[in-house]
Amino acid sequence: MNANPQMSAAAVESAQDFHLLIGGQLVAGARSLAVINPATGKVFATAPCADAAQLDQAVAAAKAAYKQWSRTSWEHRRGLLQKLADALAAAIPDFARLLTREQGKPLPQAMGELYGSVAILKGLAELSAPEQVLRDDANARIVRQFSPLGVVAAITPWNFPLILLMTKVAPALLAGNTLIIKPAPTTPLTTLRFGELCAQILPAGVVNVITDQNDLGDLLTRHPDIAKVAFTGSSATGRKVMASAAGTLKRLTLELGGNDAAIVLPGTDPAEVAPKLFDGAMTNCGQVCLAIKRIYVHADQYDAVCNELAKLADAAIVGNGLDQGTQIGPLQNRMQYEKVKELIADSATRGKVIAGGKTFAGDGYFIAPTIVRDIADDARLVREEQFGPVVPVLKYTDLDDAIARANSTDYGLGGTVWGDPARAFAVASRFESGTVWINKHLDLPPDVPFGGAKGSGFGVEMGDDGLQEFMQARVINSQH
Repeated sequence: MNANPQMSAAAVESAQDFHLLIGGQLVAGARSLAVINPATGKVFATAPCADAAQLDQAVAAAKAAYKQWSRTSWEHRRGLLQKLADALAAAIPDFARLLTREQGKPLPQAMGELYGSVAILKGLAELSAPEQVLRDDANARIVRQFSPLGVVAAITPWNFPLILLMTKVAPALLAGNTLIIKPAPTTPLTTLRFGELCAQILPAGVVNVITDQNDLGDLLTRHPDIAKVAFTGSSATGRKVMASAAGTLKRLTLELGGNDAAIVLPGTDPAEVAPKLFDGAMTNCGQVCLAIKRIYVHADQYDAVCNELAKLADAAIVGNGLDQGTQIGPLQNRMQYEKVKELIADSATRGKVIAGGKTFAGDGYFIAPTIVRDIADDARLVREEQFGPVVPVLKYTDLDDAIARANSTDYGLGGTVWGDPARAFAVASRFESGTVWINKHLDLPPDVPFGGAKGSGFGVEMGDDGLQEFMQARVINSQH
């Protein structure tokens, strides 16, 4: 292992100047929130934090702005989204460094998230929801129209603070809604910076950004003036969001956790497939809802694939995301760090750790990429979503059995199949998940809908279907 968790950047820096965005004004919070750099475990910035009164002010501002914003033309709203994307593109270097410091991911991956965020903003801004003629004959003319919902709450997680925000911002605003944005408390800074861009480009109140200490979510999701909640996060929190929103029958999009399986078909070259599996499991330190979290390999190639994965894990460079050459950064927060350590300890008693399994001295939340083989299907690492740099490799002899085991989970977000494309397509068609890739991973074009099955949520984001999630359908049935 070539690791450098003792980073070269300063461990603590002075507080930076950040503001909430409420009603077009950049304002101080009612309290403050310490932001920790996960590479150091130390506070490096202070963010404003809203209270219940400021939340109400933000909702009131969004509700007031909705009256005019919803009446503007699609082209006007589209143009402002494109200006917002251009402004974000111009600020990519600064945003990326800030993202690495608050989230931990290596700087090249942070740059990738920023470029992806711009692409999603621009791509989704090109969508439309024109009136649809369902029937037009001698008896009747039936059309379906789409109208905005009102004020939308966008609640985002800490693993991809910006790109997962854009999947909500673009369709919500394009459709004519206004927004309340609430980022995760451990990664508020890039979202607050994005709020500054919104303040410069969008009319007052159209976008509002508040932060909290995980204490305002319930007030937001049950607020009577919120028409829809678009939430990305854990399945456990998603259930709470759903329960909280039930009282007012809010519209919901829930993109929740996953335990995505990869099935490697017999005859697949271990040396060729292993780097793709490794990247799919370890990108962003494994903190990806769609990461490969279980790998099923046929017995004939099991040893070879395990060995290739172990070599990749041993060679990976772990360290501060700002250091050149770092491939895997820290876990984002201490709670997740402790959870992953527990899973690794349990896995050592249920299987064989063939690479990694180590933490590093210092205050950062670093864990070496870990490969576990010969592990039982009922082990915690197989049953739970690890959300960290550790992956189990499981053996199969019968493909039908492998598919059944892959589907034996409460989750259903994504999955991958690796091997002959024709055979892989037949296998992918039997996955119980919202998305399945064949011989690739994490390809999410903005014009293609993405959503989960089972405990991984419901509703979709992106594409025409994702746009319509932020609109109310109305059917007009006219007799000739």
